Amino acid sequence: MIRYLAPLMLFASPVAAQSVSLPGGCEAYVTVQKRGCTVSTLFRCEADPEGHQRRMDFNEDGLTYAGMIDFETRWIESFYAEGAYTDRLAPNPVDPASFSDLIETGYDDWDFGTISDPFAETVYRGYDRLTGVVVVVDGVTLEQTEFDVVAYDTNGNELWQTVGNEFIHRDWRTFLSGTRTITTPTEVFETDGRPVEFAFPGEDGFQSSEPRYDCGVMLSKGGTP
Repeated sequence: MIRYLAPLMLFASPVAAQSVSLPGGCEAYVTVQKRGCTVSTLFRCEADPEGHQRRMDFNEDGLTYAGMIDFETRWIESFYAEGAYTDRLAPNPVDPASFSDLIETGYDDWDFGTISDPFAETVYRGYDRLTGVVVVVDGVTLEQTEFDVVAYDTNGNELWQTVGNEFIHRDWRTFLSGTRTITTPTEVFETDGRPVEFAFPGEDGFQSSEPRYDCGVMLSKGGTP
C-alpha cells in the first residue's frame, strides 16, 4: 500500500503547480476548501482494494498529509509530511471502526492501534455518534457527528485526548473535519477545519492545491487524523 505515497507526493507538489495531478489509475471526485488554511482532494485508485479511497491535504506551504481509508473508514495508512513518517493500521484490532454501524445505528465505538517507525504502536479508544444535526454546505448535505478519542502508548499511558464534532457524507463514505479540542499533558488547544466550499470535476477549484480560507493569519496548532 505504501507504493503510492512517493508518486503522489511528486505529482501533487504545489511548488511546481497550483493543481493536484494524480498518477495514472487514480481519479479525484471532490476537492474541499476548509477553514484553517487547508484544502483536501479525495480520490480513488484502481490498484487499491475495492472500497478504499485516498485524501491529500495542502496548506500554504504544500502537502501536509496523504492518507488512505477503507470502506469502513478505517485508517489504513497515513503519511504526515511535517514529520516525514507513516502510520499503518495495526493488525487484530480489539474493536475496529465501522462506518456501517455508525450510519445504521447512529453510534460506533472502537479500539484499535496504528504502527509507525518512529513511534511504535499508538492505541486509540473512543466513539463517533450522529447528533441528528444536518447541514448543507455549498450545496452538499452533511451529517454532524460528536466524537471523543483518547490515544495511549503501548504501556497504557495517555498521550492526548480529542473531543469535538465532525461531519460525514453517507454516499462518499468518509468523514470531513470540524471543530475539536485537543488536550495533552502540557497544553490544550482548538482547531477548526470545517468545510466551506466543494468543487467537483469540471468546476473551478477542482484538484486545487491552494487553500483559500484563514490563510496568512495566526492559527491554532492542528493535526490530521
